[in-house]
Parts: sequence; C-alpha cells; structure tokens
Amino acid sequence: MNLSTARSEKRAKEVGIRKAIGSLRAQLVLQFLSESFLIVALSFVLAVLLAWLSLPLFNDISGKQLHLIWNDPLFWLACICFCFLTGLVAGSYPAIYLSSFNAVRVLKGTFKAWPSASLPRKVLVVIQFAVSVTIITGTIVVFKQIEFARDRPVGYDRDNLVMIPYNGIRAYCAFSQELLNTGEVSGVTASVNPTTGTWSSADNLSWRGKDPNRLEVFGTVLIDPDFGSVVGWKMKEGRNFSKELLTDSAGFLFNEAAIRQMGLKQPVGETIKWHGKDWKVLGVVKDIVMNSPFEPVTPVVFLMDDRERSFNVIIFKLKAGMPVSRSLAGIETVFKKFAPEAPFNYKFADSEYAQKFLAEERTGKLAFLFAGLAIFISCFGLFGVASFVAEQRIKEIGVRKVLGASVAGIWGLLSKEFVLLVSIALLIAVPVSWYLMHQWLQPYTYRTGLSWWVFALTGAGTVIITLLTASYHSLKAALTIRLKAYARNDAYYFDQ
Repeated sequence: MNLSTARSEKRAKEVGIRKAIGSLRAQLVLQFLSESFLIVALSFVLAVLLAWLSLPLFNDISGKQLHLIWNDPLFWLACICFCFLTGLVAGSYPAIYLSSFNAVRVLKGTFKAWPSASLPRKVLVVIQFAVSVTIITGTIVVFKQIEFARDRPVGYDRDNLVMIPYNGIRAYCAFSQELLNTGEVSGVTASVNPTTGTWSSADNLSWRGKDPNRLEVFGTVLIDPDFGSVVGWKMKEGRNFSKELLTDSAGFLFNEAAIRQMGLKQPVGETIKWHGKDWKVLGVVKDIVMNSPFEPVTPVVFLMDDRERSFNVIIFKLKAGMPVSRSLAGIETVFKKFAPEAPFNYKFADSEYAQKFLAEERTGKLAFLFAGLAIFISCFGLFGVASFVAEQRIKEIGVRKVLGASVAGIWGLLSKEFVLLVSIALLIAVPVSWYLMHQWLQPYTYRTGLSWWVFALTGAGTVIITLLTASYHSLKAALTIRLKAYARNDAYYFDQ
C-alpha cells in the first residue's frame, strides 16, 4: 500500500490513457487488485520455501518439532484464504485511489496527487514502527528478566556439585567413604530430592501461636547430617544437624521463608508438633532457591535421617582444580561396585538450575527473532517510500541547490519527516509496550523493573535506524543531482 500510493503520480498517465480509451473504473480496480494478488501469490510461494528452509532453526530455538503439513487440504485452504485476504487488504486502497484519477487533468498534465494522499502512507509507517518498537522493548525486558533471575543469590554453592540417583545402592555409608577415599570428591551426602527441587510437602505442622484458620504448607526435605556442609548453605541462627547427637533425629531445621510464614520471633528451641510427635527447632537456614528462580523461596522444613531406604539422590562435591572427566570416571568405578546393574546417570547442579530458564530463554530468542523481522520489514518499507519521496521532490532539491542549500540541509529536510513519523510511533508504542510488559511480568513474583533506559534505548535505536534507512536516498538525491538551471518563463528546468 505504501509503495503503490507513493508511485501514484508515476501511474497517473497510464490511468488517464486507459480511461480515455474507454476503461471503466471497475476494470481499473480489478487490474490493480489483480496486481496485488499476483504479488501476494509470488510472496506465498517464496514464504513456503523460506519456512521450509528455516524450520530446523526455528525448531532448535523454540524446542519444538514443527513441520509443514503438505498433504492437509485444510492447511492449503487456510493459506489460500489468508493470501486472498492479504491481497484484498493490501490492494484495496491503492486500487480505489488510483482508479479515481481524472483522465482530463492527467492528460493535460495538471494532475497533482491529493494533499491527503500521503496520509495513509504516514499512518502505515507509524503503525509499522509502533509494532516494531513494542516487540523490541518486549525483547529487552524478557532478557532483562532472565538476567535478573540469574543474578539472584541461590543460597548455596552450585559449583562442582553433582547429583546421581540413589538407584538401590547398598551400604550407603561404605559407598560414601569409598568415594571420599578416591580423592576425587570433597564431600558426599544424600537427600530425598535434589537441590533444584522439593518433591514433598506437609500441611499438618502445629506450633505455638499458629492461626487455626490458616493452612500453612511447607516443603519437606529429608537429608543426611552432611547435607548442609556439602552444598554449602549458611546458618542464620542455631546449629546444623550432627551425627553424634542421636536426639537430632527428632529435630527440625527451617529456612528463613518458613520462619517468616510461621511468625516465630525466637524459633530456635521451639517445639513443633507433627504426626502426634514433638520436634525441636535446632536452627534456621538462610534461604536457598530450590524451585523456580522467579518465585519466592519455598518455606521448607529439613529433617535428618540416616536410613538408606529414605533417600532418592546422592550429592557429592568434586574437588576444585581437578579434571572433571577423570573425577567422574573414578566415581563411576565406585558406583558400579555398589550398584553394578544401575546406569551411572549424573547431573550437575548448575546445569539443572539453568534448565529453569529454558522457557524464558526461548521466549527471549523468539522475541529477538521477530523483533529483527519486524524492524527489517519496517525499514524495507521506509526505504522504498523514501526513494519515491526523494524522486518526487527532485525539482525542489534542484531549486534549493541553486539557491545555495547545503547537502546537510537537504538531508535534514528530507529526513525530518520520517523522524517525525517514528517519534509519533514511539509516543504510541512506549505506553503500549509498558502496559504489555507490565502484564507479562505480573506472574513472576521475583521480577525486574521496567527501567526508563529500556524505552530510551529502544527509541534512540529506532531513530538511528530510521535515519540510516532514509538517509541513503536523501544523500543520494542531494549529492548526485547535476543541475543545468536556466530561467525560461519564470520556470526552472533540471537535468539529472
């Protein structure tokens, strides 16, 4: 629509001649719509080819396995309908506008495009860039949210922390001791779940001052006494579990989130009732992120147990500075000795934690891809419109050069219109993108803020891209025009 209406004066004589020899307006409308449909049809063929070629890359980015449905009639019917709708929408305004030219005025050479003819082009440019700015802003916010969550302190040391399934290992104490004897690990522990998740919960804990009308839910994690020292958590108050104290099997450790939820001022030493039994609070662990990095820390109660049948995961800390492959090979040898039929499947805690960002990372990558496409399409359209605007004002440029206008002055004259349009697009896109990203962030309890620099950076980048796009034709027109100006009947003539 932009390019068709921009070329309106180029096709005015064609329309005038066709009308002069008897063409009806309906025939002209049909001609221009046919041109639009032809362009859309060729574009569709190219689009199918590009989609087929780019699907492997898209599947890799999105984590999906999509494919073109070549043998589905509904798919092709939907494509044909979409192409028809696109051709109709894209060609309707140019068809109606171009077919309305007055044949007499066109052939007499007195035709001028309506002053309002450029208004739809300007509106479309504004809409294109408003959409582009909104997507670019969204992309920046998505990546900013990911980095914000990544930088969140997790409360324990993930480096060189490896987790393997318990897999029916016999004689856990002997197994852990033999692992330590290899010199490949600095610590071994066991737990009912990995450090990157809580697999069980309880809602029947009772303590002094608890509101009987509130249901308080806690994650429950069964660990052996060495868990805290191996993962490197920090105690806020009280003490850790101890192997030497048998009474610790009737003790609890809570994290800070649990204590806040319970409302206990002096938790250490408090008695907690659970399953009809009294449990003593031995200490409070500083919050560690075991579930989503975008959500508040789950209230957790830790229980000590040294019974082998209670655990699901073995966790060990590799010694720093040693080759990881060699350490894992030594650990596998010990593992096969105690569980010869079980596969040795290991996971690094930092890798498992990184998996929690996959959905947001995919969203960010896809947003980045579509932001690039959106700005490319916007700039491509702007590039074409700028070429026609420069061509339509070629005589004006010549007059200005005769009168002493500089190249910079002509560049600024031709570019300011596009900068104004992009500025209007920014005024529309900034509040829209702020609202959309504000809504997108709401499900994340632990979320980044919508900083002013995100919108400033997007706006500045869009203006720079606009200037670079529009400047090519502006500078080309200002630098390459060769003037042979002479006065004849108070008119100027220019040869390019």
